[in-house]
Amino acid sequence: MQLEVDERLDVTEPDCADRIGMARLAKMAFDGKDLRPLWRELTAKLLDGTADAGEGLDLSLIAQLLGDKPAGLSIQQEILKSHRLYRSPCASNNPRLRVLALAAPTDMGSNTPIEFLLEESGIELMVLYVVPDAELPVPLPDHDVAIVIASDSEDCRDALRKIDAAASRWPRPLLNPPALVGSLDRDKLHRLLDGIEGLTIPATLIVTRERLAEVTQSGDALADIAVDLAFPVIVRPRGSHAGNGLARIDDGAALARYLDEHRDELFFISRFVDYASADGQFRKYRVVFVDGRPYACHMAIAERWDIWYLNAGMSANALKRLEEETFMRTFDIGFGRRHQTALTAMADRIGLDYFTVDCAETKDGSLLIFEADNTAVVHNMDSSSVFPYKPPQMHKVFDAFVAMLERHAGRLAERAA
Repeated sequence: MQLEVDERLDVTEPDCADRIGMARLAKMAFDGKDLRPLWRELTAKLLDGTADAGEGLDLSLIAQLLGDKPAGLSIQQEILKSHRLYRSPCASNNPRLRVLALAAPTDMGSNTPIEFLLEESGIELMVLYVVPDAELPVPLPDHDVAIVIASDSEDCRDALRKIDAAASRWPRPLLNPPALVGSLDRDKLHRLLDGIEGLTIPATLIVTRERLAEVTQSGDALADIAVDLAFPVIVRPRGSHAGNGLARIDDGAALARYLDEHRDELFFISRFVDYASADGQFRKYRVVFVDGRPYACHMAIAERWDIWYLNAGMSANALKRLEEETFMRTFDIGFGRRHQTALTAMADRIGLDYFTVDCAETKDGSLLIFEADNTAVVHNMDSSSVFPYKPPQMHKVFDAFVAMLERHAGRLAERAA
């Protein structure tokens, strides 16, 4: 049912703090630029009380890019006590659209890095942090379309809850609604996608440290966790990101060593699927979904099963890059067509306007899903001389994202007319 105007939340002209932003600072770090001089400059301003809120938030991000996550989060917490709305650099002095991104006060990897998607678009991006000690601002900053960029991680739950409570009265189109973001958690996703034709996703279960300790004594205890669970298994601490703590465990002795090294109380566990290709190499794909349509994002090839793009050695191997280029150029008639049924069904079930999937192909040709996420980095930072095929593909993704925002904003304008 369409809400009456007076039932909707009010909006007002936004009071934004300007900042350098994620895209520019991350690009500097990616290119090997030394961020420490900027860190010292902004730290001095923060200590003498002359730093504005945008500079403070940039300092928080720089700390994380330099590897000091605790310091970065501490600075962020202090800055957000006084200001919560930030504007990223815009390529146009006369933006054609104003987007409000709803973020959680968490580390730099737990909110969608939306700046990369809009950096050259001429669209104004505002980021509103939804913090634990305050409700959403009343009235809201005015915008044409909003999108939730907080993830399904534990430290984003409070923000998602507050946004969800206001979602039905949101005055503008609200994309990636929090109720759907919450379905991406590892122990929920396999249930959501279960039964899709041509798709394989191992069940991911939450187990306690005590339960895993029992498995170190007898591998048969795995069957008590799940009927089809047996060594080898994949284990990681619950709430970990970017492969931190991820391990393949082959027997009880290896699990005992793992528990000695990881003192967490809760873990994810799932069966290991050997997805090596006929040549012994592992191939892992990232596919980004925009408005229900899949696009190639990247492809990594390595001899190891635990692949990330940065550990696959793609920049040093011309044959690997040629295969990735082929994956991108032929996606619609190749990978995308082979898995069209599974990709379409997955997009329908997840239901988000924007998300990514890390996946592979099994030996029998099924689409193997590792994870779905709304916060994976989709960027155009790679060297165009080494990866000349990437900029056209990434701009195709960026253009689709902008078109999606404009379509939703246009629907609101049509209703208003």
